[in-house]
Amino acid sequence: MAREFTSVGVVGLGTMGAGIVEVFARNGIDVVAVEISEAALERGRANLTGSTDRAVAKGKLAAADRDALLSRVHFQVGLDALHAVDLVIEAVPEHLDLKQRIFAELDRVCKPEAILATNTSSLSVTEISVATTRPNQVIGIHFFNPAPVMKLVEVVRTVVTSAEVVADVEALCERLGKVDVTISDRAGFIANALLFGYLNHAVSMFEGRYATREDIDAAMKLGCGLPMGPLALMDLIGLDTAYEILDTMYRRGGRDRRHAPVPLIKQMVTAGLLGRKSGRGFYTYERPGSPVVVPDDQTPVAAQAALADGARAIAKVGVVGSGTMATGIIEVFAKAGYEVVSVTRGAEKSAKVFEAVKTSLNKGVVRGKLSEADRDAALGRINWSAVLEHLADVDLVVEAVVEELSVKKALFASLDEICKPGVLLATTTSSLPVIDVAMATQRPADVVGLHFFNPAPVMPLVEVVQTIRTSGETTATARAVCATLGKTGVVCGDRSGFIVNALLFPYLNDAVKMLEASYSTADDIDYAMKLGCGYPMGPFELLDVVGLDVSLAIQRELYLELREPGFAPAPLLEHLVTAGYLGRKSGRGFRDHTNR
Repeated sequence: MAREFTSVGVVGLGTMGAGIVEVFARNGIDVVAVEISEAALERGRANLTGSTDRAVAKGKLAAADRDALLSRVHFQVGLDALHAVDLVIEAVPEHLDLKQRIFAELDRVCKPEAILATNTSSLSVTEISVATTRPNQVIGIHFFNPAPVMKLVEVVRTVVTSAEVVADVEALCERLGKVDVTISDRAGFIANALLFGYLNHAVSMFEGRYATREDIDAAMKLGCGLPMGPLALMDLIGLDTAYEILDTMYRRGGRDRRHAPVPLIKQMVTAGLLGRKSGRGFYTYERPGSPVVVPDDQTPVAAQAALADGARAIAKVGVVGSGTMATGIIEVFAKAGYEVVSVTRGAEKSAKVFEAVKTSLNKGVVRGKLSEADRDAALGRINWSAVLEHLADVDLVVEAVVEELSVKKALFASLDEICKPGVLLATTTSSLPVIDVAMATQRPADVVGLHFFNPAPVMPLVEVVQTIRTSGETTATARAVCATLGKTGVVCGDRSGFIVNALLFPYLNDAVKMLEASYSTADDIDYAMKLGCGYPMGPFELLDVVGLDVSLAIQRELYLELREPGFAPAPLLEHLVTAGYLGRKSGRGFRDHTNR
C-alpha cells in the first residue's frame, strides 16, 4: 500500500517552487516552504499569494479555500525546518553543485525514511542522489510551469531508486490530480529532450536571419496549433534557464549538435536579455515580469507598411491543379473576391473540382459561416478551363500539381510563355526547391512560393518563400495577397522545409528515436508533450495523421540539404514505412487504427 504523505517540504520559492507549494496545499497537505533568507522568503510568499489571489479573482478558487490553502503553508528560513517532513522537493536553480550541497544537507537534517526529490528539468538525478547516504530514496519529480495548472509530472527514477519510492510518488501524483510518466534518468527526460532541440533550431533560424521572430512564432502557432511560438516561449522560460538546460543536455546527452546552444543565446544572456523576467529577450516587454509585448527597434510595422505600398495590384488569379489543395485554394480566392480561372486536365477533372468547391461552400452555408448569396457569388467568380492558354490575362498563377520537380518545371516553362509580363508565378510546393522551379522560366524575379496548409480554406497560415532571385516587389505582392485572403503570410528563404516543416519534423524524428531507444512508450511521450507543453497532439498521434511515409520523405530532404547528423531519419521510421505501416491511411502506424 502506498505511503500516506501528511507533510512535505519545498526548498526554493521562485515561480516554480511557489507553484509546487500551491499544488500540495491545494490538496490538503501541510507544506514547509523554505528559503535561504528572510528577503527570499518574502519574495516566495508574494509569489504564492499573488498566484492564489489571481485564482480567486478569476473565479477558479473560493476566497475561503485560498485562506485554508495559505494556512497549510509554513514559511521558514533554513533547511533545519524540514526535520519532520515525509518528502522534500528541491526547486532551486539548475546548478549541479548547488543541488548536491542542498541534498547533502537534507540527508543530514531529514528523518531516515523521508524521500528526497528534485524538480530538476535537465540535470542528472543520479549525480544529485550520490551526495546523500540514501540514494535509493532520491527521485526526480519534475513539475511543469505553471505547476498549479499543468497536469504533467515526470517521475524520474535512477538505477538505484527503490520500487517502493517510485510507487509512493506515483500514488502521490494521482492524489494531486496530476498525470505522471515514469522514466529513467536521461538528459532532458521526455519533454525537454524533445522541446529544446526544437527551440534551439528556431533560434538558429532567427540568428541566421532566415525569418523574423514574428514570422517564426506565427508559423508554428498557426501552422501547428501550438500555444506559443518558439521564441516567445524561450522568453517565458528565460534565456538563462534555456541555456543551462541546452548546455546540460548537450554535455550529458551524447553531444548532439542539435542541443549545443546557439551562440546568440549565450550572447543574450551575457547582455542581460533574459526574456520576460528581465523585460527584454527576443521581444521587449512592458516591464520586467510582464507578458505584454511592446514595439521595439525590431518590430516590423514600418517594413510591412512599405511592403504593402510596393505590392502590385492583383484582380484575376489562375489556379492549376485538381487535387484537394488546388480545390481549397480556388475556394479561398473566390470567397475573397478574386476572379479565378481554374485549369485542370480535361472536362472530367474540372467537373470534379467544381463539385468539390460547391460542396465545401455548401457546408459553409449549413454551418452559418457563409450566406447563400456569398456562396453563389463565389461560384460565379470561378471560370473552368482545360487549357493553360486561358491564363494569358491573369495577374497571378498558383500552381498546385503533383510534388514532382520535372512536372513543375515543365509547367512553369509553359506558363512563362503564356502569361503576360509582370504576372506572379507561385508554387505551392512544400518540399521542393522553389529556385529550381523559378529557373525553368525567364522571369525568376516574378516566381515565389505560396505554401498553403491543408485544408486551405481553414488553415490561417501561408509560407511566402522567396528565392535569391525573387524581387522585393514580388514578395510584397504575395504577402499583400495573403492579407486579402485573411491569411497570415510569413516570409522565409528557399530552404528545405521552410519554417514549419523544418522545425516540426526533426522534433517528430527525435520522438521516434526516443521510442526506438525504449526510453518510454508512445503513449507516455504523447502525454508528456500534450500535458507538459500544451501541444494539441502528441508526436506519435501527429505522425499517424500526417503519414509515416510523408514524414520520412520530408526528414530525408531535410537531412540531405542540411547535412546535420541529428536530422538523419530514425531507423525505426524507415523500417515501419518499409513494412507498410503508414499511419491512419494504412490502418497501422504507431498505433492500430483498423478498429477505430
